[in-house]
Amino acid sequence: MDQLNFKTGMAFNYGEPAPMGPGIVRIVAPNAGPFTFKGTNTYLVGSTSLAVIDPGPDDPLHTQAILKAAGARQITHIFVTHAHRDHVDGVAALKAETGAIVCAYPRDPQATRIALEATPSGSYFVDYNFMPDQALARGDVIAGGDWALTAIHTPGHAPDHISFALEGRNVVFSGDHVMAWNTSVVAPPEGRMADYIASLEILLDRNDSMFLPGHGGRLEDPQRTVKAYLLHRRWREQAILKAIKDGAQSILQIVPEVYQGTDAKLIPAATLSVQAHVEFLIEKGLVSTAACGLTLDCRLEAV
Repeated sequence: MDQLNFKTGMAFNYGEPAPMGPGIVRIVAPNAGPFTFKGTNTYLVGSTSLAVIDPGPDDPLHTQAILKAAGARQITHIFVTHAHRDHVDGVAALKAETGAIVCAYPRDPQATRIALEATPSGSYFVDYNFMPDQALARGDVIAGGDWALTAIHTPGHAPDHISFALEGRNVVFSGDHVMAWNTSVVAPPEGRMADYIASLEILLDRNDSMFLPGHGGRLEDPQRTVKAYLLHRRWREQAILKAIKDGAQSILQIVPEVYQGTDAKLIPAATLSVQAHVEFLIEKGLVSTAACGLTLDCRLEAV
């Protein structure tokens, strides 16, 4: 019941634009890794003036590949799905070359910052100082010469995460919220499971024909994938609740029960995912903690 059919096939060459549909090309950044798959996907949208979605890492070769693909066409806007460094670090260099307007959902400067030892990758992966030129809110529409993108606020993986709907095309640039190669990492305090589930339900209620994600290949049956991911998260929640009822007394004891056979490199991410689910179970009144606050070794009880 928990098995998902991930699509890990992806035809591409680093630095070379690949068509994803009329007026859309993808360039994959060379920053492959366990959390970025083959690398960050950068999209160029438009035929006359261009929008760039997620410039990717701060890599001069990748920036030059974007500019080469644009050619004589002006890049007027840079859109960012969220301020994780693998998506946003290349913004400054591309803006310096083009003068484009940077559009993104603004982060709360007072929000809790994740400690280094608690990050899923063991590195600082959020640019807490990133500020867009134009702050977007849910439903905002930004238009260029022959394109218009509507902001869909989809928090969960990150509080500032936005997916972008390409108007008139039933295409959504889904960032890290929905991908074909793996499920999204939901790592507290950056991620919040209640938000993630609600954001999946927002996309489930749409009628799109294709998602273009931040990593990995395109999804051509997106609502079916979203439904499968919702079922997966519900199954995972039930497995965690069962582990607590069966005697697991902390997050650290739950992880080996529900993530059997997981690669050691991914255990930190799995631990944070369990924490996110436990937080959601507490919010729903199904689990309680002793008077110790929610820590990895805090005693948990089913209500």
